[in-house]
Amino acid sequence: MRGVVRKAGMLKRILPINENWWAKFDLLRTLVRRDLDARYKGSVLGNLWPLLNQLAQLLIYTYVFSIVLRVKLSLKGLPENNFTFGLWLFAGLLPWIAFSGGLMQASTSVIGQPNLVKKVVFPLALLPLVPILSTFIESSFGLMALIFFVAVQSQALHTTLALLPLVWLPQLLLTAGLGYLTAGLTVFLRDIPQTLGVILQLWLYLTPIVYPASSIPPEFRDWVFWLNPLTAIAEVYRDLILVGEVKHWGEWAVASGVSTMIFCCGFWVYKRLKPAFADVL
Repeated sequence: MRGVVRKAGMLKRILPINENWWAKFDLLRTLVRRDLDARYKGSVLGNLWPLLNQLAQLLIYTYVFSIVLRVKLSLKGLPENNFTFGLWLFAGLLPWIAFSGGLMQASTSVIGQPNLVKKVVFPLALLPLVPILSTFIESSFGLMALIFFVAVQSQALHTTLALLPLVWLPQLLLTAGLGYLTAGLTVFLRDIPQTLGVILQLWLYLTPIVYPASSIPPEFRDWVFWLNPLTAIAEVYRDLILVGEVKHWGEWAVASGVSTMIFCCGFWVYKRLKPAFADVL
């Protein structure tokens, strides 16, 4: 994980950004690295735990939906069996795990760092981003495992994998926007994290992640795609990794627009509430 964070520093040689922004970027990179190191410090398996947790969820959902409920689906280039369903399920779970995990931790990022909040010179805008980026980096281990298993099953790697950054952008914007919103509100209303946990449980089953989108009644399917950015994000993940072609460009564009608006609104609320953080904490 350190290597992933360290390579991000190479962007400084490429992008023409002023020194003030690079100082914040370097600080963010340091905070993310420390957060990743602290999460599994002292554990025997260390940074393997994120991958093991993701694989455990994969096995549980695959057993319930593929073996118990006997949900079947066919994908181009992959055999129709329970393992293929597991790959399809894992491809949808990866962005959800990064989104839900990052958002839950971001919601308590400000109240969990009162010493940093009370420092006048510390850029408070970085606090919600640290757990979001840490969880995103952790999910990359599951992504690499998924790509490996798909390559074994299909005996090929799709060139569409190069387009993955396009789907990461709305995913990060959506997570950061809601992270800023909940982190700011939690300072004044401590029930936000608990409420968010319930909302995320409902959100998971309102998103076609553990069941195919084709099982949604046609009259509601368009609403689920256009109003729920995670639906488009999960489907494009599957398009790029499993199928090798993008079938949901329109939905991706709408999800990107919605995610950008949510990010702007969430950051605006956070910025307006920020001056009162030190007084409340």
